[in-house]
Amino acid sequence: MRPVHIIGVSLDLGGNRRGVDMGPSALRIAGLGERLAALNIPVVDEGDLVAPIPETKSFGDPGKKFIREIARVCEKLYKTSLAALEKGGFPLVLGGDHSLAAGSVAATADFLRRDGKPLGLIWVDAHGDMNTPSSSGSGNVHGMPLASLLGPEPVELSRIGGFSPKVRPDHTVLIGIRNLDEREKEIVRASGVRVFTMKDIDHSGIAAVAEQALAIAGKGTGAVHVSFDMDVCDPTIAPGVGTPVKGGLDYREAHMVMEMVADSGLLRALDLVEVNPILDDRNMTAVLGTELALSALGQKII
Repeated sequence: MRPVHIIGVSLDLGGNRRGVDMGPSALRIAGLGERLAALNIPVVDEGDLVAPIPETKSFGDPGKKFIREIARVCEKLYKTSLAALEKGGFPLVLGGDHSLAAGSVAATADFLRRDGKPLGLIWVDAHGDMNTPSSSGSGNVHGMPLASLLGPEPVELSRIGGFSPKVRPDHTVLIGIRNLDEREKEIVRASGVRVFTMKDIDHSGIAAVAEQALAIAGKGTGAVHVSFDMDVCDPTIAPGVGTPVKGGLDYREAHMVMEMVADSGLLRALDLVEVNPILDDRNMTAVLGTELALSALGQKII
């Protein structure tokens, strides 16, 4: 078993609701490290990469608020995750808002490209995160990280690691989508990525969707990076998230995705993001996130 390097990112500059910077602490309090160790998985806790708080900075460009500060944190995360990969470790990145994925996914992509292999990406989220500064109505950068990984904007994130794109559309899958901006819908339709909405999950079942997602992300790639936004889960089981949306994955559906990811043997890095303890109920969202990480890393029912 590869050593799991826990990397916290106390970042909440990407959204308009405070609190997700405390997500890494909530996941640690939920016993993440101890429960991984109980599975005989070696654990290295790298601590937290700390972002400035919004009150101390000007948001700058209204089309991509706090982009310079976010890019600096993502650059640090890229280097930290890449170092873990180079040591033979498995980066488990705790957020923090989803803009951090511009750094974590860049690291996995860079590590694989050294062997001439592309990255497969599974983005599990209620949102598409494919807005650009020109399409975003809010300027919140947590709605832009996937756009930066697939293409040139926002440039401050896309240039992390010195190469772009980080992942190809035909190796990218979205699962659980149910809340897209109107202009973002056009971007997603034109992008070439495979999207499984909640309607698709309702129609086909989560097992069939996860199987297809792994086949797409795993075909011809060196490994798969899963970026899991806790808001993909229904607020009844995950109330403490940055942007809750009704009608998400239920408890077993979320675990089924992670269990099938583990069974595939393709997983090389994992993000768990958007845990907001301020909005949570007795830390239940962080406890769920911890359980999902354990499923992704091989914990079995029997």
